[in-house]
Amino acid sequence: MKYYSNEIVFRGHPDKVCDQISDALLDAYLKKDKYARCGIEVVGGKKKIFITGEVTSTASIDIKKIVNRVLKDIGYPTDYEIINNIGVQSPDIALGTNEDVLGAGDNGMMFGYACRDTEELLPTAMVILQKLSIEYDKLRTKDNRFLPDGKAQITGIYDNNKLIKIKNFTICYQNTEEDRLSTDQIIKDICTDICSDYNIEIDNFIINPTGKFLIGGFDGDAGLTGRKIVVDTYQSFSKVGGGAFSGKDPTKVDRSAAYKAREIAKKVLLENEDYYFCEVQISYAIGKDTPLAIYITTDKGDITVDESLYNECRLKNIIEDLSLRYEHFEKRSRFGHFIN
Repeated sequence: MKYYSNEIVFRGHPDKVCDQISDALLDAYLKKDKYARCGIEVVGGKKKIFITGEVTSTASIDIKKIVNRVLKDIGYPTDYEIINNIGVQSPDIALGTNEDVLGAGDNGMMFGYACRDTEELLPTAMVILQKLSIEYDKLRTKDNRFLPDGKAQITGIYDNNKLIKIKNFTICYQNTEEDRLSTDQIIKDICTDICSDYNIEIDNFIINPTGKFLIGGFDGDAGLTGRKIVVDTYQSFSKVGGGAFSGKDPTKVDRSAAYKAREIAKKVLLENEDYYFCEVQISYAIGKDTPLAIYITTDKGDITVDESLYNECRLKNIIEDLSLRYEHFEKRSRFGHFIN
């Protein structure tokens, strides 16, 4: 028996807002230019949104219009000063990542994970928080007492690494503070309904433990692209690679290889009923198109990697196999990149 915790942030959390802006801008570039090279970073706070990074593309996009659309969609006003500081990709990096070479956009190691807890092949507590985040976003659009910012955390009781009960369900949600008894109960009911689908009981709720959460978003805290990488991946149930996802085009293996590693982990479980979980690591060197190493382990031990998988994990093949030049990245940045 042990206690273990995982967390998620809601769509309106400042860091998540920055992720969504980065990926909305990326999507806009890729829609017009499938071969755009993008590494877009966003910082938000105190009525300013600062957009920086590198873009090399034939496309021209309306950055202010896209940023304001994202803000409005999340539930925030559009009265921010938007500062565009985007430059072009370093020609030194481009030597190893152009379409002739299509090598990895950086060094790094990426992880993928799958387990049999749920039909999504993800940990139960992770799926519960993802569903809560999605339901909260729906709730915010129906009831104006609920505001966009927030986060939630589960401290679970585990037996043989299986969640058997939630000791503490902590939810911090931005609201108008006008009817907390009612709004708190709505949150509790949503959590209870989600957990009942997995036969998980909740011992205790901790809701807005400071007592008040009225000021949120960029007025309450600064935001930064890529700062919620654990939330974006497996909420600490698996190892985390070296790089964030949002704002990066498919030639950046931080993103594309992490997506591929997840698909490999799922495939291992689907083809082998004896395994309960699978974790995959893929590593690359900048400018090289083939992985330096692929490591696969399960609850039954390590798996010998066939050489054909190295070819499958060449960057060009990943991009084509997963149709990443046609992906809607903004959607993936809202509630976690691995929902199914």
